[in-house]
Amino acid sequence: MSKDAQMRAAINQKLMETGERERLKELLRARLIGCGWKDPLKAHCKEVITGEGPQHVTVDDSTAEITPEGRALAPDGVKEGLLQRVRTFLAQHASL
Repeated sequence: MSKDAQMRAAINQKLMETGERERLKELLRARLIGCGWKDPLKAHCKEVITGEGPQHVTVDDSTAEITPEGRALAPDGVKEGLLQRVRTFLAQHASL
Protein backbone atom coordinates (compact mmCIF):
# COMPACT_ATOMS: atom_id res chain seq x y z
CA MET A 1 0.00 0.00 0.00
CA SER A 2 1.43 3.39 -0.96
CA LYS A 3 2.08 6.07 1.63
CA ASP A 4 -0.73 8.17 0.15
CA ALA A 5 -3.19 5.27 0.40
CA GLN A 6 -2.08 4.60 3.99
CA MET A 7 -2.67 8.24 4.92
CA ARG A 8 -6.14 8.20 3.34
CA ALA A 9 -6.99 5.02 5.21
CA ALA A 10 -5.80 6.52 8.52
CA ILE A 11 -7.80 9.71 7.95
CA ASN A 12 -10.91 7.77 6.95
CA GLN A 13 -10.56 5.54 10.02
CA LYS A 14 -10.26 8.56 12.32
CA LEU A 15 -13.26 10.23 10.66
CA MET A 16 -15.33 7.08 11.24
CA GLU A 17 -14.12 6.54 14.82
CA THR A 18 -15.02 10.06 15.86
CA GLY A 19 -18.34 10.13 14.01
CA GLU A 20 -17.13 13.11 11.97
CA ARG A 21 -17.64 11.27 8.69
CA GLU A 22 -21.38 10.95 9.32
CA ARG A 23 -21.60 14.59 10.41
CA LEU A 24 -19.79 15.67 7.24
CA LYS A 25 -22.11 13.55 5.09
CA GLU A 26 -25.18 15.08 6.72
CA LEU A 27 -23.76 18.59 6.34
CA LEU A 28 -22.97 17.96 2.68
CA ARG A 29 -26.41 16.49 2.04
CA ALA A 30 -28.15 19.47 3.65
CA ARG A 31 -26.07 22.04 1.78
CA LEU A 32 -26.53 20.33 -1.58
CA ILE A 33 -30.28 20.08 -1.11
CA GLY A 34 -30.39 23.69 0.11
CA CYS A 35 -28.66 25.00 -3.00
CA GLY A 36 -30.94 23.10 -5.39
CA TRP A 37 -28.27 20.64 -6.58
CA LYS A 38 -30.67 17.70 -6.52
CA ASP A 39 -33.06 18.88 -9.26
CA PRO A 40 -30.56 19.29 -12.13
CA LEU A 41 -28.87 16.02 -11.16
CA LYS A 42 -32.22 14.23 -11.15
CA ALA A 43 -32.90 15.61 -14.64
CA HIS A 44 -29.50 14.36 -15.80
CA CYS A 45 -30.26 10.90 -14.38
CA LYS A 46 -33.52 10.81 -16.33
CA GLU A 47 -31.64 11.78 -19.52
CA VAL A 48 -29.13 8.98 -19.00
CA ILE A 49 -31.84 6.39 -18.41
CA THR A 50 -33.92 7.60 -21.34
CA GLY A 51 -30.91 7.69 -23.65
CA GLU A 52 -29.76 4.19 -22.77
CA GLY A 53 -33.19 2.68 -22.33
CA PRO A 54 -34.26 1.50 -18.88
CA GLN A 55 -33.60 -2.15 -19.67
CA HIS A 56 -29.97 -1.42 -20.67
CA VAL A 57 -28.93 0.74 -17.72
CA THR A 58 -26.76 -0.84 -15.05
CA VAL A 59 -25.95 0.70 -11.69
CA ASP A 60 -22.22 0.74 -12.45
CA ASP A 61 -22.64 2.37 -15.86
CA SER A 62 -25.09 5.00 -14.65
CA THR A 63 -22.90 5.78 -11.63
CA ALA A 64 -19.87 6.22 -13.87
CA GLU A 65 -21.79 8.61 -16.11
CA ILE A 66 -23.66 10.55 -13.43
CA THR A 67 -20.87 11.04 -10.85
CA PRO A 68 -18.82 13.56 -12.87
CA GLU A 69 -21.97 15.60 -13.55
CA GLY A 70 -22.91 15.53 -9.88
CA ARG A 71 -19.47 16.78 -8.88
CA ALA A 72 -19.55 19.50 -11.53
CA LEU A 73 -22.99 20.69 -10.41
CA ALA A 74 -21.94 21.03 -6.75
CA PRO A 75 -21.31 24.73 -6.04
CA ASP A 76 -17.71 25.70 -5.29
CA GLY A 77 -18.78 27.22 -1.98
CA VAL A 78 -20.18 23.89 -0.81
CA LYS A 79 -16.99 22.07 -1.83
CA GLU A 80 -14.79 24.69 -0.17
CA GLY A 81 -16.82 24.60 3.03
CA LEU A 82 -16.53 20.83 3.25
CA LEU A 83 -12.80 20.96 2.54
CA GLN A 84 -12.35 23.54 5.29
CA ARG A 85 -14.20 21.32 7.77
CA VAL A 86 -11.93 18.40 6.87
CA ARG A 87 -8.83 20.59 7.26
CA THR A 88 -10.03 21.78 10.65
CA PHE A 89 -10.65 18.18 11.71
CA LEU A 90 -7.17 17.17 10.59
CA ALA A 91 -5.60 20.09 12.43
CA GLN A 92 -7.36 19.03 15.62
CA HIS A 93 -6.20 15.44 15.15
CA ALA A 94 -2.65 16.14 14.04
CA SER A 95 -1.40 12.82 15.40
CA LEU A 96 -2.46 11.10 12.17
